[in-house]
Amino acid sequence: MPTAPLAVRELDDLLSQARESLEKANANLDPELVSVEQAHDLLGAYAKVQRLAAYGETVLARRVDDAKAVAAATGTTVGKAKETLNTGKAMQGASGLDQAMRSGELSADQAAPIAKALQDDPSAEDSLLDAARTGSVHDLKERARKVSLDAQDRDDLAKRQRQARAARISRDDLGMVRISAWFEPHVGEPIARRLDAQAKRRYRQAKGAGEPFAASMADALADMLNRTGERTRRSPNVEMTVLVSHGVACRGWTHVEDDEFCKIPGLGPISAQTAKDLAQDAFLNGVCFDGTDLRHWQRFGRYKSPELRAALNLGTPPEFDGRSCTECGNRFGLEHDHLDPVANGGETSLANLGDKCWPCHRAKTEQDREAGLLGARPGQGDGRAPPDPG
Repeated sequence: MPTAPLAVRELDDLLSQARESLEKANANLDPELVSVEQAHDLLGAYAKVQRLAAYGETVLARRVDDAKAVAAATGTTVGKAKETLNTGKAMQGASGLDQAMRSGELSADQAAPIAKALQDDPSAEDSLLDAARTGSVHDLKERARKVSLDAQDRDDLAKRQRQARAARISRDDLGMVRISAWFEPHVGEPIARRLDAQAKRRYRQAKGAGEPFAASMADALADMLNRTGERTRRSPNVEMTVLVSHGVACRGWTHVEDDEFCKIPGLGPISAQTAKDLAQDAFLNGVCFDGTDLRHWQRFGRYKSPELRAALNLGTPPEFDGRSCTECGNRFGLEHDHLDPVANGGETSLANLGDKCWPCHRAKTEQDREAGLLGARPGQGDGRAPPDPG
């Protein structure tokens, strides 16, 4: 049976006791005196307390209903306070989300993307809670983003994306110029792919100079904007894939039915009109699949046929959600990884290839080497140079 709600004074007394207990715990906490295993357990206990406190903050913020007041009370930004408010309001109609936060099962960072997605599709509550329980926060955000995009009217979404395009320039405390830009999917995807490809080449040319991949991205962007460094070299060949159901084209590109595709894999849906405009200057390929089975290509060695590359870029059927790292979910700086290395006899096929970002690919390469699947190579394994493909 549900318990009767406590009076405000009783709640305040309980919170005072909890504060005193935490203050005492903090006063006696010396991390150098605990083992790694004990630190892991205590970290989990502190995190559970934080999640429980997040529930109270969220529902009380909803009652206050003033972002500035919530920001002042919690010591956060107004933007973060608005996110907390939106989560609290979404919980009013989502009993599963409310209970998961009330019991300390979900953190505020997990609850926020769920709450946002439920505003577009309330029926997705159970699937998003399952995603929060079984996957990372990154995976949950991707799932929630997909739920929100799939629930949008494509034509209305295209208008909103058009209105949302923007670019901003600012400076940080180091005097660095910061450039942020928001592009429509069909505009931004080719730019992102070209930037990613040029950054990979720069990173390889640096031969493990110790700089992060982000530095190569910045240099590549400067080359693209200033048109320097690329005049005597051929720019990397990049493609953008648009997945359109045959029925959309047969109807004259007027609209997209619920069971049809019209999207850029990895980014989300686009309108039929946008797809039609892009198709005016594109190579068209037919892709047939049965359920989750996309045609299997197999080739020994490292060469990937155009057909195989197209299949890899589409992503796993039936979602066809594009490329992402199989370890961390990152969508940029990706390499095709041979699950069974070529040096161990692995084939270059759809079944034996998976995407990994460079840090995850490097870790996989070292694991394969330690397992005796690769021959030792001079200069490899120092944690700086990118791994050989596969």
